[in-house]
Amino acid sequence: MINWAETAFVFPGQGSQTTGMGRDIADAFPAARETFAEADELLGFELSGLCFNGPEDALAQTDVTQPALFVTSMAILRALQGEMPDARPAFGAGHSLGEITALAAAGALTFADGLRLVRERGRLMRAAGETNPGAMAAVLGLDAAAVRDVCVAVSAETGGVLVLANDNCPGQIVISGEVAAVDAGIVRAREAGAKRAVKLAVSIASHSPLMAEASRSFAEALAATPFSEPAYPVYANVTAAPVGEPAAIREELTVQLTRSVRWTESVQAMIGAGTRTFVEIGSKDVLTNLLKRIDGTATGVNLSTAGALAQWVNSG
Repeated sequence: MINWAETAFVFPGQGSQTTGMGRDIADAFPAARETFAEADELLGFELSGLCFNGPEDALAQTDVTQPALFVTSMAILRALQGEMPDARPAFGAGHSLGEITALAAAGALTFADGLRLVRERGRLMRAAGETNPGAMAAVLGLDAAAVRDVCVAVSAETGGVLVLANDNCPGQIVISGEVAAVDAGIVRAREAGAKRAVKLAVSIASHSPLMAEASRSFAEALAATPFSEPAYPVYANVTAAPVGEPAAIREELTVQLTRSVRWTESVQAMIGAGTRTFVEIGSKDVLTNLLKRIDGTATGVNLSTAGALAQWVNSG
């Protein structure tokens, strides 16, 4: 039996996209199929076709990836709610882009407004990357404090921008910044004892000061978007604490583009508040795997396929 008082819904960000995402959910559940159709109409192009069939390079473009992940997660959520009308978690959170999905899932903004925002967010980030290219790298085997020390040292030595972008789980950190600084950061991280430090296949320095212009422009889109209090606490990336007031939500989503994603701390805070089961709603199982490294005593449930969704519904 599902204990909703101990359940959190979590939503993935970029890196979880894959060709075929949402297709079997849409085939099996009318609510999901209708969600993709609604998104296609709102956007004016067949996002569903890109999600279901690719091509992979088109789906990987930031201004497509972000709405694709948002819509896929919302389609799965609506399918779940169609089967379990009383499904309501005690907490929610989303990784990076997924934070907007988490807020929409909690009723803090409408599906249409959420889709418009993620499309604009992706467009602005892609433009920032084209104007001022950056890089990101995964660092494995160092804790967050050691990685911050690497970033401070490299920034001081090179004069370039290098920051800790994502604290995903113990031993898995992402750094972000100018290309030369990231290259130097990889070398310094290995010297500091990292098991692995490898550049990611992106040209955008997410969650770094290189996104400052995108952040300023995105603030204008947020200012024009109606928000309300979420139906349950949604934990913010920047503070690792619940965010509720509309003004605070707008501030969070603005500064999040240039600040670190504190995912480890967010999950730990939700566990501290009573969460025992984390339900990942979206493509792939990235957050479920991170949970195993953050706290092995918590339960992770991944609802990325029609089969997984049906099985979980039946268990409840």
